Amino acid sequence: MPIDPSYLSWRVKHSLGHSFRFVELANDVNDHMPDYVVQRIATALNTRRKALNGSRVLLLGLAYKRNTGDARESPAIRVAMRLLAMGADVRAVDPYVREISEAGVSVVDLTPEEVEAADAVVLLSDHDVFDLELVEQHAKFVLDTRARLRGGQVERL
Repeated sequence: MPIDPSYLSWRVKHSLGHSFRFVELANDVNDHMPDYVVQRIATALNTRRKALNGSRVLLLGLAYKRNTGDARESPAIRVAMRLLAMGADVRAVDPYVREISEAGVSVVDLTPEEVEAADAVVLLSDHDVFDLELVEQHAKFVLDTRARLRGGQVERL
């Protein structure tokens, strides 16, 4: 049975009177990962002489975990919101999450046209139904946070 790391840290502190620093550090890294992903996208676009502001970014996967429709607390949603705040045109593909409450994110289908139109494609949730070969064939640039894609245009997190 999995246990919430935040609860585990609280329980150790409550029971033993001192913090469980290892879990707290892991939580800190996880909490800042969306910022890091957005920074990596901005840096990669900059290297290609494009600004994030005005660039089209296609996010693959909005769900918290692969092959699910649960987007609650999803880091992908936080990535989308940060990209929007920085002026990006954000589109997302997720066959399990068809609607999101965040204004400004267009939910689209994974097509060659959508991939080709994107200045950056970001694999966030690696759902089994994603046609990753299509992404490899048509993307100009991919940030792969799941180590599933190959090619000269692919950067891995």
